[in-house]
Amino acid sequence: MKKDDLLAGIMGLVIGDAVGVPVEFKTRVELKADPVKDMRGYGKYNQPVGTWSDDSSLTFCLMESLCTGYDLADLGAKFVSWFNDGYLTPHNEAFDIGICTEESIRRLEEGVAPVEAGGRDEYDNGNGSLMRILPLAYYLKDIAVEERLKKIAEVSSLTHAHPRSILGCGIYVEFAIKLVEGAELEEAYQETKEIIKEYYQQAPYQEELEHYHRILEAEIGQLKEDEIKSTGYVVDTLEAALWVLFNSHSYQEAILKAVNLGEDTDTVAAVTGGLAGIYYGYQALPKEWMGKIVKKDEILKLVDEFQQSL
Repeated sequence: MKKDDLLAGIMGLVIGDAVGVPVEFKTRVELKADPVKDMRGYGKYNQPVGTWSDDSSLTFCLMESLCTGYDLADLGAKFVSWFNDGYLTPHNEAFDIGICTEESIRRLEEGVAPVEAGGRDEYDNGNGSLMRILPLAYYLKDIAVEERLKKIAEVSSLTHAHPRSILGCGIYVEFAIKLVEGAELEEAYQETKEIIKEYYQQAPYQEELEHYHRILEAEIGQLKEDEIKSTGYVVDTLEAALWVLFNSHSYQEAILKAVNLGEDTDTVAAVTGGLAGIYYGYQALPKEWMGKIVKKDEILKLVDEFQQSL
């Protein structure tokens, strides 16, 4: 694994997160009137420029845990430490916590087994596991697809255990792996669709495939912007990220387009940014934005440790 490939995806995610944080929950109409054109500070959470959110923090928890091997109990302990102690946060406190994630972490605190902790109801299908799953694309890319998708399901299930959330994570990681391997966008997309439709034919996933119809059976990039939602619902977030990727020509354009869709701006941009970073490469990440990322040196050190462990 080349370090630049790893940096591209992880820093791509973090930068997208940081660009989106100040305008989270602004509507598309509001952002059309005052579009984000650069990395801003303050705004929604009154955080300094370059501040990233739970999307990045929980991604770092997964990366750090994987540095010493695949251990769900260790990962769960890191989530608890993030929530209670501000572990792996930009300013030593957690903010912007999803309801399902918070409830799941409380269950982890109570000693519930990691794979049993996540929400299982239909309303538990936020994007809280999708936003942090990217490190598995690097960690699992060389193992058999059945084993890979099983582990994706387990890691998602710490907070989001409904089959729909797991399926979204599977699509995302498979797509990311194809990009890491050097595939062009369309090639990566078609190969991902084939893998996903073949593997997820069994219960409980088969009946969930219809929710991803616009990704798996149509061509998501050909939809119009007003057909794309950018909410915190896992399907909307994944659709938005893929749509942006197919309708942009650079990393920077992808991030700004993702953020200016409005609503769950930090997570849509983080999910987009992971893929766009991998696709366009580390050198394509704007140096000015990179330089503003809070605790950048600590993040780079963690990426280095993760790379050495692979």
